Amino acid sequence: MAKKTKEPQKPSTAWLGTYGDMITLMLCFFVMLYNPSEVDVTQLATITQSLQMQETDTTSGGLSLSNGRLADLGNNINSLPSTEKGKSLSLAKKKAVSLFAPDVKTNRITITSDERGLVITLLSDNYFDEGSAELNIDETRETLLRLSEFFTSPEVKDKRYRIEGHTDNTPVADNSQFPSNWELSSTRAANVLHYLADYGVEEKNFSIAGYADTRPKFTNNTAEGRAYNRRVDIIILDEGHF
Repeated sequence: MAKKTKEPQKPSTAWLGTYGDMITLMLCFFVMLYNPSEVDVTQLATITQSLQMQETDTTSGGLSLSNGRLADLGNNINSLPSTEKGKSLSLAKKKAVSLFAPDVKTNRITITSDERGLVITLLSDNYFDEGSAELNIDETRETLLRLSEFFTSPEVKDKRYRIEGHTDNTPVADNSQFPSNWELSSTRAANVLHYLADYGVEEKNFSIAGYADTRPKFTNNTAEGRAYNRRVDIIILDEGHF
């Protein structure tokens, strides 16, 4: 009677555990080497957007860092080398983080960056009464003075800026002096600029815009989301977005 042939055993996959540990250690090593002060914030925002697209759409892949949708927004016409541009905005961000530490702690200001440049966000409920464009000077004077100091500092003196007003989707009151949120948002942006100019900031380096409720950061379906959407963004513009 013929002997039965033994079936070959499946290859062991025990090595995968060791391989995974090695990859994790390498990742930790490169994270330790990462120096955020040398990062081009525009490039970083592009990479982040690309990764987010990959997470939400696994069939089409992420956005390319070469000329494409984000490049069309202005990233393809930057006049400075990326390393110099990154260092320049990095110095501005370091200055902002240091100067506005008390305001960040009390949730009066947030500091972020995106493809447009460095964004200093004023949460409107701290600066304006509901439906009003008049600054609450008594409550926010110290913060506004720090803003004036920042925009006259050497780190940002040669930059261009845009002040953007935003509201939530709540219509203005019937007795409001503003016909709609468009006028309210743009007037708030203009009043922030007027205040900064009173303390020595060069108005010619600024532009203003009002977006009403068309560019929310969070959902308008909750009170918290609406509060964060009511804001004024002051943007230190990247050269490609002048």
